[in-house]
Amino acid sequence: MDWRAQLDPHGLRVLGECTDGDDALTLIGPDEPAFWPIFRGSPEYAESAPDPLDRWSARVLGAVADTVGGTPIFPFGGPPYAPFQRWAVATGRAWPSPIGFLVHEEIGMFASYRGAIRHRGSAKIGTGDRPCDTCTGQPCLSACPVDAFADGYDVDRCKAHLHSREGRTCRMRGCLARHACPIGQGRRLPAQAAFHMEAFL
Repeated sequence: MDWRAQLDPHGLRVLGECTDGDDALTLIGPDEPAFWPIFRGSPEYAESAPDPLDRWSARVLGAVADTVGGTPIFPFGGPPYAPFQRWAVATGRAWPSPIGFLVHEEIGMFASYRGAIRHRGSAKIGTGDRPCDTCTGQPCLSACPVDAFADGYDVDRCKAHLHSREGRTCRMRGCLARHACPIGQGRRLPAQAAFHMEAFL
């Protein structure tokens, strides 16, 4: 399957593959930084309707699935929700990080799974090692200015900081703990990070 020919025009890439029963699942996400200007030029971004990225993902990946003869699956639209976290780990290319977020072997903690395509065929499972095991100092553990990862993930503390004047940097640039990961630094544009933080809030 020539996934690049299908995904490159949309600023997307394969983030890994796994199996689900007799089928293969190809997990797909943004190929940053190319993705952001493509999405920003879409009709979904220009509209005032809610969830523009989800609507864009459904349209684009739905069309890709039709072209390759597969079935699209999305991490939104539930409940029930598809187990994307479990699938991501099963690809052999992503692992739980010390702060709980997944870390991808090439994108670090900024991997975003916009959908998956179920299809017939074999899956290419990764064989790499968890990068956190050899990461010097594990800077993600100490990067949060309000220590929101001291005991699991304190979402309320995180959001309170983001709403404060002191939280402007995190709000406009994205999570500092994610940025601290040595893998994939510089891939996510500030405007895209701010978009995701606004959606989170």
